[in-house]
Amino acid sequence: MTFFGFRVHYRPVGHGVFHCERCGGDRPFQQLAGRRWFHLLLIPVIAVASTGEHIRCVICDTRYRVEVLALPTIAQMQAALPAGVRAAAVAMLRASGGGGERARRRAIDAIRKAGLADYQDPSLDADLTASGESAHLGRDLARPLNSLAVQLAVPAREWFLAEVVRIGLADGPLSDNERNTAQDIAAQLGMTPAQARGVITMTEEGAAA
Repeated sequence: MTFFGFRVHYRPVGHGVFHCERCGGDRPFQQLAGRRWFHLLLIPVIAVASTGEHIRCVICDTRYRVEVLALPTIAQMQAALPAGVRAAAVAMLRASGGGGERARRRAIDAIRKAGLADYQDPSLDADLTASGESAHLGRDLARPLNSLAVQLAVPAREWFLAEVVRIGLADGPLSDNERNTAQDIAAQLGMTPAQARGVITMTEEGAAA
């Protein structure tokens, strides 16, 4: 029997839900902080040093680095597309002053296809009113589009931007304000200005043809 020595003791400092790679789905987790103690007769006596924190899956007991919490859960991924399409479509309509009937119909169709099947004109009016009260377009777009961008490959980001640009084009050529909004949306998706200009131009040419 060892009468004295060093042991690491862990205490919970957080909990929640994360995506466990071993389980292959969303699972509850504990966030544990470790500290090395000098112990005497199995009793911790002196705290020596911190050993850092890690994440433990409550179901399978697999341990992960804390950085795993930066990865979206399945539930978050499922919610990201409708939230991103909704934010971008509303921003484009707002850039055009509310949009004409054709632009509104295209925006509503895009949002419904993204997963919000019950989205209708009253919902759009409410979103336009709420966004109109905010003077921070970048902040309004950042959260939903940043969450979506981590899931999208480059071609998917370009497709997304093109769909939003088509909303602006539904009532005619893009205005400067609509073009700037499309650039803002592209930036929040992690696209370069050159990529954004290319997608916008190709989408305009396709609409004209």
